Amino acid sequence: MYFWLSLIFAAGFALIHYFSKYMSFLKETPRSKFLSVSAGIAVAYVFVHLLPELNSYQEQLEAELGDSIWRYAEHHIYIVALIGLVLFYGLERMVTVSKQTDKLKNPEAAGSGVFWLHISSFFLYNAIIGYLLIREEYESPLGMLFYFLALGVHFITNDRSLRSDHKHIYDKYGRLLLTGAIILGWFIGILTELNEVAISILNAFIAGGIVLNVLKEELPEEKESSIGSFLFGAAGYTILLLLV
Repeated sequence: MYFWLSLIFAAGFALIHYFSKYMSFLKETPRSKFLSVSAGIAVAYVFVHLLPELNSYQEQLEAELGDSIWRYAEHHIYIVALIGLVLFYGLERMVTVSKQTDKLKNPEAAGSGVFWLHISSFFLYNAIIGYLLIREEYESPLGMLFYFLALGVHFITNDRSLRSDHKHIYDKYGRLLLTGAIILGWFIGILTELNEVAISILNAFIAGGIVLNVLKEELPEEKESSIGSFLFGAAGYTILLLLV
């Protein structure tokens, strides 16, 4: 456990959220190439690093379940990843419906009730990422650095998306809550230690969330995303992960 390095990276995550509102150079439409590169990096991290890791976690989980009834449900850990993806998809649909329902009041922002539900889910998401920063078993400091880089640029993408959905209420409350969530998750990680099975479940949930949050930003035609930048980020980070 690299305590001081994890503290530095936790502070880095928090600063990204706190100062995100000042990154005015990152445009939504046409989509900033930096955001597309960031999306490619996050996806590469999931498919090249996290998913192969989940495979080994699956074996541990099967051993942990023993002869219980759950042992006969195959691919448990991937089901958790699917749950993460479906959960965030459901939240995005709620935001879209809320915008359409409240279009007469504010056509660009979702309702406050949806905001608090949306931000609560990302609070949990960030807290888990902060927890894994201190409790994940990294092979070396370089492994933690790769985690920080992939999730750091992913946070920038998430911030732009949440600000687009919720406007000023996100800057007033949301970014502060997400900043605190990272530190809270890291601090909980200092005080508590989960077993490897629980860690694997958290990793799987985050993997599903990352995939959905990236694709929902890159796929819509109106965002005018850069496929070249996305491929550059994905290919470049994949090569980096494979070489180290």
